[in-house]
Amino acid sequence: MSVRNFAYAIITTLVTSSGIFAEPKDAIGNKTVVLWRNPGAIESRNLYYGPGGKAHEPRGKFVFVKEDLDGTNPKFVVRDEEDVKWKVKMGNEARPETVASRIAWAVGYYTNEDYFVPELRVQGMPAHLHRGQKLVGRDGSVRNVRLKREEVKKLGTWEWRSSPFANTRELNGLRVVMALINNWDLKDENNAVYHEGNEYVYEVSDLGASFGSASRTWPKSASKGDITSYEKSKFLGKVTDNSVSFRTPARPSFIYIVNPKEYFQRMHLEWIGRDVPRADARWMGRLLGRLSPNQIRDAFRAAGYPPSQVEAFASILERRIELLTDL
Repeated sequence: MSVRNFAYAIITTLVTSSGIFAEPKDAIGNKTVVLWRNPGAIESRNLYYGPGGKAHEPRGKFVFVKEDLDGTNPKFVVRDEEDVKWKVKMGNEARPETVASRIAWAVGYYTNEDYFVPELRVQGMPAHLHRGQKLVGRDGSVRNVRLKREEVKKLGTWEWRSSPFANTRELNGLRVVMALINNWDLKDENNAVYHEGNEYVYEVSDLGASFGSASRTWPKSASKGDITSYEKSKFLGKVTDNSVSFRTPARPSFIYIVNPKEYFQRMHLEWIGRDVPRADARWMGRLLGRLSPNQIRDAFRAAGYPPSQVEAFASILERRIELLTDL
């Protein structure tokens, strides 16, 4: 084994065992790190089917594989007829995550292949799930779920403060997109690094806490996929000649002080939305501004929102994009 391959093997072992991704070097295994790629003709991107396209849309029969106890939302893994694994997310994150993945992907960021399914029938469901049992029908069916295609191996996580992309236009643009969609759950553990070909791909892998309030709030239902909360929340904060501060992520509602560790941890996330270089915010605004009204509405239609909610969400998003393009 060559010295290069040996070094790469050691790093891969450490990454997989620790779950924390060390910044890879281009020289090791000829791999490069990627956060954003020029989306090209944004106007032609299909936001109904998203990054996976119609070809990867889940179909056929699904068989239960295992329950996934990571995170806070109930999830489990299924396998389809073509031996593809899908992670099924239940609860109030399913719809907003489906939309968020399409918006981020449209402007060049890597996202999961997410699909919303109004009703999913699963063979071999266990008699009892640890979480979300009340969402499962007697016949093993679940309603209003998000399916994420599970093909690429996750190596670990990356940190907002110390990624290889710190202080770059690409990372600053991602900060803008997170504020645009009100994704307040920006913990490092919600970021993932995947190995695809000769690249290490960096992405925000959990986008479910979007299109609601600007922070963890009470009641919990108002913090994700809630039109009233999304509309009432403030988008822009302080704007100077050189920088823009956004109101997302904001500190959580004071009721969460009952868990001091989490409360103060989330307070320390506020910096992600603050002091974004104005030129970078404007750059991202112009990319977003190339999306047509129909593309934006397709993203919400893909998540199963009824027409009135599609229009309400899309109108709010469009107003925010206009503010960015006017910077």
